[in-house]
Amino acid sequence: MSFRLGLTGSIGMGKSTTAQMFRDLGHPVWDADDAVHRLYAPGGAAVGPVAAAFPAALRDGCIDRGALKHALAADPGALTRLEALVHPLVAQDRQQFIARYSDAPLVVLDIPLLFEGRSPPQLDGVAVVSTDAQTQHARVLARPGMTAEMLELILARQMPDDQKRARADWIIPTDTPDAARAAVARIVKEVTSHA
Repeated sequence: MSFRLGLTGSIGMGKSTTAQMFRDLGHPVWDADDAVHRLYAPGGAAVGPVAAAFPAALRDGCIDRGALKHALAADPGALTRLEALVHPLVAQDRQQFIARYSDAPLVVLDIPLLFEGRSPPQLDGVAVVSTDAQTQHARVLARPGMTAEMLELILARQMPDDQKRARADWIIPTDTPDAARAAVARIVKEVTSHA
C-alpha cells in the first residue's frame, strides 16, 4: 500500500513547483485544484448538481468559475452549500486516484486547504511548503491581476504559516529551488526506505 503524503502550504509558498519535483522523481501527484477543474468541465460530475443550485454558473455545458464566484459573493450561505455538493465529489476523485496508484511506494496529495478543511483525508504524513512572508508576498503580487487587498483576503481564509509548520511532519523550504529539491529528495528517501 502506498504512503499517502499530504502536500500543502499557503498561497505563494511554492506548492505547485514542489509538487512537480515529486512528479519529476516519478511519484504520482493528485492535485485538488485540477480535480475541481475536471469536475466543472463539460461532462464533469459536479456540473449537474452545481448548475441546479447556481443556474447562472452554467455556461456551455460547464461551470463558469467567474460566474460561480459572482453567485457566491451575492449570498453569504452559498459557499457552504457549494462545498456540500463539491467536497464529496473531490473526495471520490482522490480515492479513485489513490486506488489507481495503490502499488506506488508514495502517492502525493496536493491539497491547498488541507488543514482548513472540515474532513481532511486519511494521510500517513504531511509536508508543508514554506518561505518567508516577504518572498511569499512578492511571488503572489507578481501574478497578473493580483492586488495587495486580494492577497490579504486570501490569507485571511488560510491558516497562518507558522501554525501549518507546527502541524507538519516535514517542512519544505522553498526559498530556492535547490533547497526545495533537497527537502523533497530527503522525504522521498525517508518514506520509500520504509516501504
